[in-house]
Amino acid sequence: MKQKKISTPEELKFLEIKLDVLIDEYQNVKVENASLQTKQDTLVREKANLLEKTTLARTQVEAMIFRLKEMEQNT
Repeated sequence: MKQKKISTPEELKFLEIKLDVLIDEYQNVKVENASLQTKQDTLVREKANLLEKTTLARTQVEAMIFRLKEMEQNT
């Protein structure tokens, strides 16, 4: 990167303002990232719970179907 010499107070002030804006944007992105990470963690846990419930429901339905078929064969 080529270095440029700052020659006026106005240029220095402009760079200070620009740096402040960049710092603010960085802080906002950092907060947003933390929020998104929390949401992702929550969604991952919810997905795991739903998969567990789905597996349990499938097992119960399969057991009911098996019992119904047995009852049908015994009559």
